[in-house]
Amino acid sequence: MNYSGLLGSGGGLLGGMTVKIALGKVHLSFGQALVLGILCNILVCAAVWMAAGAKDITGKIFSCFFPIWLFITSGFEHSVANMYYVPAGILAKGNEAWLSAAGLDPAGIADLTWGRFFACNLLPVTIGNIIGGGVFIGLVYWVCYIRTR
Repeated sequence: MNYSGLLGSGGGLLGGMTVKIALGKVHLSFGQALVLGILCNILVCAAVWMAAGAKDITGKIFSCFFPIWLFITSGFEHSVANMYYVPAGILAKGNEAWLSAAGLDPAGIADLTWGRFFACNLLPVTIGNIIGGGVFIGLVYWVCYIRTR
């Protein structure tokens, strides 16, 4: 994406916004990233579970679409999605035209690093995703439907 020229769209504003989004993601506290990861994967795993239970293609589409739409518009954090957004921002931060198009100061993006991405975003979000999907969806369904009494 960085070398495709697409981030230069809108006079470089797309590249600048990519950096802004990535910067916001690496500035979440551990607790915020964890909770946003939990909330995200509750919706993602619920979408998969509902789609598996739907009887027709329309039900499968709607059961996937609405929870995923909600997670994206709510700003929840998903580790796999962040594996695109944050590295794209890290790579895009080297283009000063994109930074100026988004009103970013090159000195203000010094925190956008690989180390901060792993420690402050990817780790807590991944833990949150595991808790959201494994505990709030998987374990609850196991207790309700599969576990033998």
